[in-house]
Amino acid sequence: MSRFLKKLTNYKWAALFLIFAISFAFFMIMKSNTRMETDLDKYMPEQHPAFVYSNMAEEWFNIKDGIIIAIENRNGIYNPGTIKKIKDITKALQKMKEIEKDDVTSLYTADNIIGTEEGMDVRPFFKKLPKDEEAVKKIQQNVRNNEMIFERLVSNDEKVTVIIAEIGDDSFSQEFYHRILKMAEGFEGPEKLYVAGRPIVEGTMAYLGPRDMKRMVPIVILVIVIVLLLLLRSFKAMILTMLVVLFSTIWTFGLMAAVKIPIYAVSTMIPIMLIAIGVADAIHLYSHLHLYMKEHPLASKKEATLDMIRGMYKPVVMTSITTAVGFISLITSQVYPIKYFGMFTAFGVIMAMVLSLVLIPAGLMAFGIPNWKKKSKKEAAAAEKQLSFRFSRWVTKYKYLTIILTIVIIVVSLLGIGKVWINSSFLEKFEKDSSIVITDRFINKHFGGTSSLNIILDSTEGDAFKNPDILNLMDKLQNDVEKLKIVGNSFSLADYLKRMNKVMHADREEYNTIPDSKNLNAQYLLLYEMSGDPENLWKVVNYNYRKANLLIQLKSDNSKAINSAIDIIKKYIPEFKKLNVNLNYAGSGYKGLIFTDLILQGQILSLLLSLLIVIILLSIMFKKITAGIIGSIPIIITATISFGIMGIFNIPLSTTTALLSSIAVGIGIDYAVHFIERYKIYAGETGDKIMTGQYTMLHSGRAIVFNALVVIAGFLVLLFSAFPPNRALGALVSLNMFTSFVGTISIMYLMLYMSNIYFKKDKN
Repeated sequence: MSRFLKKLTNYKWAALFLIFAISFAFFMIMKSNTRMETDLDKYMPEQHPAFVYSNMAEEWFNIKDGIIIAIENRNGIYNPGTIKKIKDITKALQKMKEIEKDDVTSLYTADNIIGTEEGMDVRPFFKKLPKDEEAVKKIQQNVRNNEMIFERLVSNDEKVTVIIAEIGDDSFSQEFYHRILKMAEGFEGPEKLYVAGRPIVEGTMAYLGPRDMKRMVPIVILVIVIVLLLLLRSFKAMILTMLVVLFSTIWTFGLMAAVKIPIYAVSTMIPIMLIAIGVADAIHLYSHLHLYMKEHPLASKKEATLDMIRGMYKPVVMTSITTAVGFISLITSQVYPIKYFGMFTAFGVIMAMVLSLVLIPAGLMAFGIPNWKKKSKKEAAAAEKQLSFRFSRWVTKYKYLTIILTIVIIVVSLLGIGKVWINSSFLEKFEKDSSIVITDRFINKHFGGTSSLNIILDSTEGDAFKNPDILNLMDKLQNDVEKLKIVGNSFSLADYLKRMNKVMHADREEYNTIPDSKNLNAQYLLLYEMSGDPENLWKVVNYNYRKANLLIQLKSDNSKAINSAIDIIKKYIPEFKKLNVNLNYAGSGYKGLIFTDLILQGQILSLLLSLLIVIILLSIMFKKITAGIIGSIPIIITATISFGIMGIFNIPLSTTTALLSSIAVGIGIDYAVHFIERYKIYAGETGDKIMTGQYTMLHSGRAIVFNALVVIAGFLVLLFSAFPPNRALGALVSLNMFTSFVGTISIMYLMLYMSNIYFKKDKN
């Protein structure tokens, strides 16, 4: 270390030039290669069995996510102008290269199954635009008579109709997203248009995410600059500290761009994390330097810088490693955004450490030590010392009160943990009064729902889904699940056969049932294949009638809604088994549900793994397993309180708040490492427990307070984020930092004091 320090002081300008050159190179890579991932399916592990099966089912039945355009005319949609607009929008969508012509469904393209003298026919509701009121009324009557269309494509009050354009995962882009919105805007008046659907949610998130980051980062920087100036009382120290966090952020995103890892929605949190976390090392370095200059006012800048590095490089390295461990434990998650967030945040933390140990000393040697002598007063120093000593005595005097309060808080938190739930909803990442949520709510009010769950029924028998028993069981399942308020509609092969049976019996309602004969079902289906567009049929059954797709439309995309539907579906599994039919799930709704399970599994595993590694590392660092266990106490308490509050205040786990435990471990452990390291040093120097505690509070306790204030201030800025989960995370992390800080200087200090860990016997 001494050789490194001498070289650093001798080659300070070379070190500064190298840092700036590397930063510039990473910035150029970041500028040219950075891209935002907009496809939410890319957030999920492709090799997971549930996703593999869902992807196969999507190919079998051409299951795609749809863009939904709702057209509202408050005077009713049945007029020549609105009907013309339905046709024009449909054609405009069909001409887009991202959309296949047959994947656009509207009143203009929908099939109307009707009975004729010759049997059954499938016709469009209209091809030519109606020229008079009689033609309009005919379209209206045909829609009303068709239960496959009415309340699915046209609302019950006949004031709203929808056009659904299904698109493939790889077709969506930011340019396409803006083109769709611009097209819809161009068709408005007098009708009002609403655009919704999963691709629109993806596009809005991809659009607002970077904008939110661009807006938040300057605010975070401004807040931390102000706090650093107040705490460090030096413009020079503030500049060097901010360069550390700025360069570590650029290096992190530059590396992501270099290895072609995209920016996910949660990745936009990395700059705020690194800015808030990266200042910690600098604060501890400057705090030590400040105390040294108080005691040695005539020391040269080289002597002061060397003492700062010699005294602080060990705890700085240790805290950075333990912080990185907290984040790197997220690599166990199967959810890509969380996995990559952990990896690259850990990299950024290590780079912040390297820069703190190189850039700050080189900067001090090049530009001089901050001038604190004029600003610091003996009275202030004495007051600071008195406060630290008094707090240390208070903790040891009221030790049993501290322990009892800690136990009570933990018990209450454990009760709250039982109420924590996971939310798979991507829509609930937005404000409740945001345009995308209002649009989604509007469409859900008038139609079946913008979210979906696909039930895949699979039989080994040929023509299984012409069997009346199987079809009736499907129909029974649909009727049962539609009783849920959250379920708006369902659709399957059973609906086709009920419609065919009805029209073949002069539209008599008593025949709106599935025929009892397998042969009759086969005849109806053959007639449809000959008369209509069989491509529509293949969306609910495959060509040999061994597989079927039952679609359930939901009015919410969160996990509670999907699970409530699945709970009913599960009851039918034994009955389907008796008919040799297996039941599975597919589609984006089910993928979202699996996504939440993976988040929970990753949370538990990463938390346990990070705690275990941190305990082992602390035990090795301080050469005592007792020190490792004691050092982990504040973060265990912090994690317990954090999840307890989530349960008590009904804050769900999501891709954002799932990062909480790793942040709690990663950042919170810093305080424990610095405190124990200084406690160990003073224990060896004084041999007195009381004095050891007092001077540790004065040295590390002071720096920990500064550190906590900066990190809390940085994360509180997230309260201004456009995304509610980000705001929840900001509030929870700020609370975490407060509880970690308080836990370190109270209960952890008390455990060090009572355990006599660095004293052979109690001299007091």
